[in-house]
This record gives sequence, C-alpha cells and structure tokens, in this order.
Amino acid sequence: MTASTPSVSRAQALWQAWRWSYLPPLMIYLAAGIQGLTSIVGTFFVKEYLDLSAAFLASLVFWAGIPWALKMPIGHLVDVLWRFKAWLVVIGALLIAASLVIMALLIDQRAFMAAILPVNAWYVLSVLLAPVGYVLQDAVADAMTTEAVPRVDDHGEAIPPDRIHAMHVTMQTLGRVAFVGGTVLVAAVNLWMLADTASLSPALKAQTYRDVYLLALGIPVVSVLGLVLAHRIRAHQRRQLMRQGLSEAMARAHVDPLPVHTPANPWILGASLVFVGLTVSVGLTDWAYSQELIFFTSLGIVGFLMRRLMVQLTPEAQQTLMGTALVIFCYRAVPGPGAGLNWWSIDVLGFDPAFFSVLSLVGACLALASMWVLRPVMARHSVYRLTWWLSVAGTVLALPQLAMSLGFHEWTAAHTGGWVDARFIALVDTAMESPLGQVAMIPLLTWIAHSAPAHLKATYFAVMTSFANLALSAAQLLTRYLNEAMPLAREVKNAAGVVVTPANYSELTPLLLSVMALGLLMPAAAIVVARWLGWRSA
Repeated sequence: MTASTPSVSRAQALWQAWRWSYLPPLMIYLAAGIQGLTSIVGTFFVKEYLDLSAAFLASLVFWAGIPWALKMPIGHLVDVLWRFKAWLVVIGALLIAASLVIMALLIDQRAFMAAILPVNAWYVLSVLLAPVGYVLQDAVADAMTTEAVPRVDDHGEAIPPDRIHAMHVTMQTLGRVAFVGGTVLVAAVNLWMLADTASLSPALKAQTYRDVYLLALGIPVVSVLGLVLAHRIRAHQRRQLMRQGLSEAMARAHVDPLPVHTPANPWILGASLVFVGLTVSVGLTDWAYSQELIFFTSLGIVGFLMRRLMVQLTPEAQQTLMGTALVIFCYRAVPGPGAGLNWWSIDVLGFDPAFFSVLSLVGACLALASMWVLRPVMARHSVYRLTWWLSVAGTVLALPQLAMSLGFHEWTAAHTGGWVDARFIALVDTAMESPLGQVAMIPLLTWIAHSAPAHLKATYFAVMTSFANLALSAAQLLTRYLNEAMPLAREVKNAAGVVVTPANYSELTPLLLSVMALGLLMPAAAIVVARWLGWRSA
C-alpha cells in the first residue's frame, strides 16, 4: 500500500486542480497528437511508391518546418484577431483535411492525380499544407491555455501567485498529456489496422493505407469539437452564475470578459512579410544553398522580433528568456539519422507496419506515464539541469541502436534462443527513450504561460516556441548534411521488378555515432555558454 500512495496522491491532486476551462485547448492538443496516425503509413508509402532519397526527405521536412518557425508572427495575429479565434481553428482544420484528402487520393486514384500533377509534387504539397494548419491551431490553443487559468476565484477574490503557478504547471502538463494521449490512441489504431499488412496483396495493402488517411479526417473534427465544448462550458458557467443571483450582463462579463485590444505590431508583421516573400521566391529556385539562406534569414528575423518584444520584460526576465532559448534551441537542433534508419529497420531487421505500431504504442504510453510521475520534478528543476540529464540519457539510450547496426542483435539472438532479438532490443530501447522528448518542454511552457502579458499571450507564447521550432529546421539541415556525407539507400525496383537502386546501409554505424556525439555536445556547449554569460533559465 505504501508504494501506491504517491500515485494516488498525485491523481487526487491533479483531479482537485482540474477545471473544465482546461478542456477546449486540450482538445486541440489532442488533435495535434492524433496527427501521428498517418506517420507509419507515410513511411511505407514513400518507401514503396515514391523514388525520393533520404537527403531529399530531410530537405522536405525542413520546408515543412518553416510554418513552425513563423509561429511568432502567427501568434501575434492570433492576439490581434483574438475575437475570431474560432475561425482561425476552422481554417487550420480545412488545411489539415486538404492534406489528408490529397494523400488518400494519391493512393486510391493515383492515375487521376498524376494526370494533373506529378505524384511527387502532390506528396510535397500534402506535406507542406498540414503544418500550416497545425501551427495555426497550436497558436490559438497556446493562448487558450493562459486564458484557461483564472486570476480570480468564483467569489471574485484574487488567487495567490503560487496557486496560479501550480495551475499553469497543471495546464501545461495536461497539454502534453493530451498530445501524447493522442499518440497513444493512434498507436492502438495503427496496431489494429496494420496488423496483417505484411500478408496482404499490394492492392489490399494500398486500400488499408488509404483507409488510414480517411480515418485521419477525424483529426480536424476533434479540434473543431474543442470550440464547441468551449462555447457550451461558457454557457453553463453563465447559467450557474445567474442562478446565484447575478444578472445576465454580470454573468457574461465574469465568464466572457471583453478581449483586450491588441494593435498590430508593424515590426512583427513587416518582418514576417519579408520573410514569407523571400521563402517563396527562394523556394521556387534550384539554388543549392536556398535552405541555408532561409534558415539564417528566419533566425535573424525571429531574433530581431524577440529583441523588440523583450523590452517589455524586466532585466531578470530577459536573461531568463535568452538563457532558456539558447539551451532549448541547441537541444532541439540535434540532428537525427533520417529516413534511412527506418528503411534499414524494414529491409534488414524485418520490421513491418504492425511492429512499428507496437513501438509507437509502447513509447507513447510510457511518455504519458512519465509526465504523470515526473510532474513535481519538472516544476522544481531548471531547464539547464533537465536538458543536461535528458542529453546524457539520450546518448546512453542510443547505444542499443548503434550496437544493432554492428550486428549485436544477431549475437544476442544466438545466445538466448532467439528471445533477445532485434525486436526485443528495439522494444526495450523505445520503452527507455520515449519519455525524453516531451519532458523538456513543460517547464519552458509553464514559464511562458505564467509570465505572458494578458494582451500578448499568443505573441509571447509564440516567441519561445518559434525559436524552439526553428531549431527543428536546424536539425533537419544537419540531418541532410549527415545523410549527404554518409548516404543510405534502400532498394528501388521499376515496374518490371528490375532493381534500379541497390540497398546500401554501409554508412549506418558512422551516421549513428555522429548523431550520438552531437546529441551530447550541442546541449552541453549551450549550457556552458549560457552560464558563462550569466543568463538564467526557466
């Protein structure tokens, strides 16, 4: 009984801290988590139907990350257009739906789609549409989380600052829980839908892939349902207050305060227009260094806009913002091995869609559990300390993958009667590594939510997340460089079954070693520099 007491107390504390006003933004975060429903199918679709290299796919992910790098001006527009936030969520839902419909048609009506545009062009368009919709919805949800935490209680009295901070921790933790909960849901659905794909004919396999994309059309529906719930919750709160004797006008003012007018910041909007124009014009060219130009331009613009906004903060808050931004940027800018690792897992290790679904389910469930257990720890420790330990843990947990690239799984399988094989090692590795990615962002999001001015809540939320998301673009650039220096190639056959490109995974081990080294050195260097400059962290 003693061992279970902490879990019970945490559950009771979280339930006591629950407010129904948290639910609408959580629905949007849940929808963002469900977007992973198509990730496994997308991996196999690209491998089986498209002739795209790992380096090109890394470049494509870079371009798809640009909308997230623009989250700051998008967040500012959300502040300016706050009274129209419902329409912004709907527009995002329509863009997500369009992306999913394109993929479903590519699988089911490929000849028809190819008659209009090349299949690769349709795929690129689909990949680029979705993040625009998600970042628009995410900017609204971020601002809704600050609005969901009240400053006064039901009697109109001010809530103590420490209690407000605790509610922000709860809100941001629940936001990550909703996101990861969506990944748990889709992992279970993938496991169900993709269980027998290895034994299906090509036609039935394609039909299954199509059905996954059609099922994913429920993603935008979930986010829009969040708006419906928000409306119903506010209406219920108004009725409760009126039953207590308040007039309709007073009840409406208590539940739906008039939004603070936020004038458009010409620096933010002007710099963003320049950036969008440059991105589109350069993106349409074949210049070899277009991605580098876009990255450094966006980095300069986001840095300039951050500096403009920081004048409203105290010197101590400015130091906290800069120190946290630097460390989170370097942590998230760590490159990955790229698509070639998945191809190797499929071709060499024999992983099928069903097993990828199992890995996804295990990882998502354990990430969810870790946030539940570690919520008090995340509230106490700084981003510097968390980032360092996450970097060390990530390096250690990358060792099994490196060992398998050297054939370690063959040795363990031979000495354990086949029990400790590649799948067993991958499951254990996923179980250990899965919580790392979600934990780092919660203290950062809590600090933003707690410190954001009321009239610039979406803008300030987007300041840090734009910078952090820009780091993912840097990670994709580095991933592309590593894939070009140490290329991996899957086997590609033409329509006649003749091998056009032979499989080549000889560079996998040095690629994984490079990723591991950068994963430890980049965050460590950022922490050393930030402390040397005297910057604090959230």
